[in-house]
Amino acid sequence: MEYLDFELPLKELKDQLEKCNIIGDESKVDVKDTSKKLKEKIEAKKKEIYSNITPWQRVQLSRHPSRPYTLDYVNFITDNNFLELHGDRNISDDKAMIGGLGKIDDQTFMFIGQQKGNNIKTRQYRNFGMANPEGYRKALRLMRLAEKFNIPIVTMIDTPGAYPGIEAEERGQAEAIARNLYEMFNIKTQIIVIVIGEGASGGALGIGIGDRIMMLENTWYSVISPESCSSILWRSWDYKEDAANVLKLTPKDMKENKLIDKIIKEPLGGAHQNREKVFNTVKKEILSTYNDLKKKKIKNLLDDRLDRFTKMGVFSE
Repeated sequence: MEYLDFELPLKELKDQLEKCNIIGDESKVDVKDTSKKLKEKIEAKKKEIYSNITPWQRVQLSRHPSRPYTLDYVNFITDNNFLELHGDRNISDDKAMIGGLGKIDDQTFMFIGQQKGNNIKTRQYRNFGMANPEGYRKALRLMRLAEKFNIPIVTMIDTPGAYPGIEAEERGQAEAIARNLYEMFNIKTQIIVIVIGEGASGGALGIGIGDRIMMLENTWYSVISPESCSSILWRSWDYKEDAANVLKLTPKDMKENKLIDKIIKEPLGGAHQNREKVFNTVKKEILSTYNDLKKKKIKNLLDDRLDRFTKMGVFSE
């Protein structure tokens, strides 16, 4: 288990508990009382740390290396019956953007999302979850396929942003994202959007237009990352914590500003602490949300989808 800097007091207590158990196993010393007290301290420390988490710490949790990624969610909730579909039928198959068909119970869904890697090799293979233009074009192709067969769409957002390389710009990165934004307002099927990790900039928005938008508890969604914001405003990354505070990027901020519909609770300490629990929670949310959306006529669904986004940012002095 890897620990973030603000979780180190928890690590110290767990190390003490481990040493205590080793002593108990290797000798005849009764360590039950000591072990019990340490477990109580660990639970108390967990509540203390995670009940007072700052926006920057929430950003760190969203990037935890043990946190589940899109394929982890999809494979679990479809009972490993996910059929991945490849290619944008134009340039190539972007490995940072995955998509395909899978069933939850008896209902088929088109799943689309960014995929990060679990180690150096797979992170390079997945381009650290940063999609090229062909990734967004693949996503749009799959959305149109879902529309053709009246299959609801679930998108899972987890990206530090669209790939900013020169070659991506040459192949039309901005146009690909803008095209997705335009087309997703007119896709004639239900679209459910879930932020499962990082939701940065246009890279997230490229698959972020939907009828219901939800965020897991320890995620963030913003036009820019705290580090990039800090480097622009303060000419240094040292102010990333201040940037995280003023960007209002947490699920609570997003809900208060009416930019999302729901916050999905995570196990104490993050989704990686109890993967099965969070997978089952997401599965239930997808099914219940779809059951609500399918009651609407497609015309009303599209009208409501457009209406919710055109209302964003409107204010009166």
